[in-house]
Amino acid sequence: MSGTEGMSGAGTGTGTGTGTGGGTGSRADDGPIRVLIADDQMMVREGFSVLLGAMPDIEVVGEAVNGREAIDRVRELSPDVVLMDIRMPELNGIEATREIVAANSVAKVLVLTTFDLDEYVYQALRAGASGFLLKDASARQLAEGVRVVASGEALLAPSVTKRLITEFSRLVQAPRLPPSAQAAYGDLTERETEVLVLIAQGLSNAEIAERLVVAESTIKTHVSRILVKLGLRDRTQAAVFAYEAKLVTPG
Repeated sequence: MSGTEGMSGAGTGTGTGTGTGGGTGSRADDGPIRVLIADDQMMVREGFSVLLGAMPDIEVVGEAVNGREAIDRVRELSPDVVLMDIRMPELNGIEATREIVAANSVAKVLVLTTFDLDEYVYQALRAGASGFLLKDASARQLAEGVRVVASGEALLAPSVTKRLITEFSRLVQAPRLPPSAQAAYGDLTERETEVLVLIAQGLSNAEIAERLVVAESTIKTHVSRILVKLGLRDRTQAAVFAYEAKLVTPG
């Protein structure tokens, strides 16, 4: 799966994205981005720590060897970004992500995976992860991924979002939206619903603006309002919501 559409197109690489607009919860200060690395493999933790530690705007504040420890470290250290392995002992990365998000932590979760079409990646996104990276990401891709997620954006290019969600919404039976989500969806305006559908179809803000013949800044405003009304963290969760609300049919 590709990196950003602007960075590496549709070949092989990481699942990084351009962070195209509309994220919420961006960092309030200009200090170094605080990162927690959660992985049960010591070599992975040490390797990522060295790579990120060489970046002047990033600080590795801690490590965790399993999902339970990751939750404790997030509570203790308040990192901006958690690099979260999916497969870990005691508590896996999906459940750890779900608990971190449920606790309204400011930390954004960036899932680490070996395969870009790993079924568990989709589950992690549904749990609240802001994106994913392959473990063989380059130092530049890793650092840029951390920066994008820390800024409050989603680390998935539009084409990646569409491919990933289309693939796994075939495999995962989408649950009915809870009453609170149904009520929130009812608060969207007709234009906001239209924008939500286009997000789920994989269009960037610029492409949505062109499609609707409006300014890109207007689309960014719509995306922000959609996220606030639906109580979502970023456009990746918005795309998942649209599929599970059956506003978009995979394919």
